[in-house]
Amino acid sequence: MPRTPLDRSFFRRPVLEVAPDLLGRTLLRRTAAGTISLRLTEVEAYAGEQDPGSHAYRGRTDRNAVMFGPAGHIYVYFTYGMWHCMNVVCGEEGAASAVLLRAGEVTEGTELARKHRPKARKDRELAQGPARLATALDIDRTLDGTDACTPGTPLELLTGTPADRTRIRTGPRTGVGGDGAHHPWRYWIDGDPTVSPYRAHEQRRRRKAAGA
Repeated sequence: MPRTPLDRSFFRRPVLEVAPDLLGRTLLRRTAAGTISLRLTEVEAYAGEQDPGSHAYRGRTDRNAVMFGPAGHIYVYFTYGMWHCMNVVCGEEGAASAVLLRAGEVTEGTELARKHRPKARKDRELAQGPARLATALDIDRTLDGTDACTPGTPLELLTGTPADRTRIRTGPRTGVGGDGAHHPWRYWIDGDPTVSPYRAHEQRRRRKAAGA
């Protein structure tokens, strides 16, 4: 099967155009132990400094610097002191918009993905959620900044087969609160078993100080 990377111009568009167009595309992960291919089934759009839900909302930092760079590069972040998640940068350079890759179906390298995710009870759960996806593909911060448009890199986003538009659904992003809570910027393929369950944002309770 031809493995043609998506052209950088695909990612230079507005993030709300790119996000649904990524559904059905193939994410290719090359490792020393072998190759894993993933068909994307769920994504979320984040619109940079104008989006309260985005890591770039308060400006550029060492952590989010890749988001402000060229389109088509991978932004990897570490969260809750436990998990990595991965995004692909979109729009014009400096816009800091990106698409979170939330879920997908492993179509090649299933055995290798299982080694990375031994707790998955079923293959459909291997990449069912952004942290699971990153774990199944052995993603960490060393891959932050990878150019996904260049052949031969550890991560490539390929043309694949775009999802049927009639099956694409949209709704609020998972776990996003505040002013960004109701943006319908989560996109998924309706009826696909690898799509992750939706969870609304839950306000964290602050612990009372001793004696308070």
